[in-house]
Amino acid sequence: MVKQFGTALVSLLFLGITVKGQEGSNQLTTAEKKDGWKLLFDGTTTDGWHTYGKKDIGSAWKTDNGTLHLDASKKSGYQTSGGGDIVTRDEYENFDLKLEWKISKGGNSGVLFLVKESPEYKESWNTGPEMQVLDNDVHPDGKIHKHRAGDLYDLIASSSEPVHAVGEWNDVEIKLDHGKLDLYMNGVLIVSTTMWDAQWNTMVKNSKFAKMPGFAKYRSGHIDLQDHGFDVWFRNIRIKKL
Repeated sequence: MVKQFGTALVSLLFLGITVKGQEGSNQLTTAEKKDGWKLLFDGTTTDGWHTYGKKDIGSAWKTDNGTLHLDASKKSGYQTSGGGDIVTRDEYENFDLKLEWKISKGGNSGVLFLVKESPEYKESWNTGPEMQVLDNDVHPDGKIHKHRAGDLYDLIASSSEPVHAVGEWNDVEIKLDHGKLDLYMNGVLIVSTTMWDAQWNTMVKNSKFAKMPGFAKYRSGHIDLQDHGFDVWFRNIRIKKL
């Protein structure tokens, strides 16, 4: 059985078909390329990313065995020395974003979107909603409703929690299409809402973002990977414009 599986795997790779979940694959299948998907991380460089509010990327963000890794060994406040959130070069409006993340024990991070990079906003989360990345069992946020892994942070709790254990990879998707927002984790739809309607506006007013005038106001923005002072790894980051 093992020999047969290995032969099949080699055949798939020979045909140019990427098996998602392999360490450091960071490739698109032929079908994905035809369908308009683009890689946001090539597996070996940090090209296309920079620290929020700066021109370059901090030294704490490293490429490590096919992953984009935040080395949080040196702290600087709630973030990392030489770290900070990193954002894509381009902005996106309607999109389908897929990636995998792995968090350290007790860790906290996030994937933000519609982030507006401007001097008037000190932090990325002043404008961008976040899909939470968390060790639910150890980090204190795991005890807070709407702050657990997969939640639309402080806005909507996930309908279920198909999150994998610390140290294991989670495959997530953020799909935004003309205000229709869906979040998936490991193949399961866990959050579904509509941005910018009356219900959304009420929800924001009842959240910690109520006094942030730029929060979720922009219809296009950067994708953001959060530095919250803990080691975190990302890979297979890909996006398609809708």
